[in-house]
Amino acid sequence: MTFQEKLDHLIIEKNTIPEAFVLPALIDQKSYLSDGELITWDGPTHEVFSPICMQTPNGIERIKIGSYPICTEKEAKIALDAACKAYNDGRGEWPTMSVSERIKCVENFITKMLEQKPIVVKLLMWEIGKTYADSEKEFDRTVVYIYATIEALKDIDRDSSRFTIEQGIVAQIRRSPLGVVLCMGPFNYPLNETFTTLIPAIIMGNTLLFKAPKHGTLLHYPMLEAFKSCFPKGVVNTIYGRGNVIIPALMESGKINVLTLIGSSKVANQLKKLHPKVNRLRAILGLDAKNAAIVSKDADINLAVKETVLGSLSFNGQRCTALKTIFVHQSIALEFIELLKEQVAKLQFGLPW
Repeated sequence: MTFQEKLDHLIIEKNTIPEAFVLPALIDQKSYLSDGELITWDGPTHEVFSPICMQTPNGIERIKIGSYPICTEKEAKIALDAACKAYNDGRGEWPTMSVSERIKCVENFITKMLEQKPIVVKLLMWEIGKTYADSEKEFDRTVVYIYATIEALKDIDRDSSRFTIEQGIVAQIRRSPLGVVLCMGPFNYPLNETFTTLIPAIIMGNTLLFKAPKHGTLLHYPMLEAFKSCFPKGVVNTIYGRGNVIIPALMESGKINVLTLIGSSKVANQLKKLHPKVNRLRAILGLDAKNAAIVSKDADINLAVKETVLGSLSFNGQRCTALKTIFVHQSIALEFIELLKEQVAKLQFGLPW
């Protein structure tokens, strides 16, 4: 099969989509979560098209799978005020709630999140082109991570219950929430990587604004009701729209206490500089990963090649943990390159199911 024939094979017709992977309907999101309410949106929306293409009477077209609101600076500021009100300088219902009660809320959220697994996994696959198997893994890993976060908090709480004696001084050290968190996740792992900052922020008693990535937005919509019903009013607020329009105003307000971002150092630096009290801003950042592989002269070269291909090209290399630089001992460099070329040539591409 020629390269062009392989490409043609990726253009599907509607009746060729396996039934198990068909989306039940367009996901036209008409609401967002703010101040404990699902607010109906009748303004402009952003249409979401899958990277999967279909043959139509008009030619080859990307498949539309839904749309989501394009909110403005006004809606973003209202959501920010709701988060500030819910936190109330650490005196709100959520930050003063006991650890055990907060854990119960998160456990209830997991139960409701699991109910949405089928549609969330499908949306992951259709929205960003991730394979169905990897989309399932991302969902399952996220649930495991939330449970692990709960256990970590239990350990922290147990340690905090003990008194410490240093130089004759008796003290008790306890952790407290930091305030209002602006949480922004990446497109390549829009569920898992986003929740690795979102869940710890919530469970520690912070309130937050959650900005979904531009690609990988719709998959969060089925979980909005779970956020609404499992947490007090104003604890979780979702904001949608153009990041360069709504985010600067939030940062310039000075009301954001913590910025969590997985992305580029350029964007992180730009956002931090917008904050009027940058030295008070806490930043939890995952930026510009440049992971390296080192292959020594006595390495199992076939195994090294296999792991290099997997580490660098899994999910098309669209991973922050993907191998970007490979250091190979010069005595085996040429052999390594030839074996690497052979393995890359064997890689198959196709539809996510």
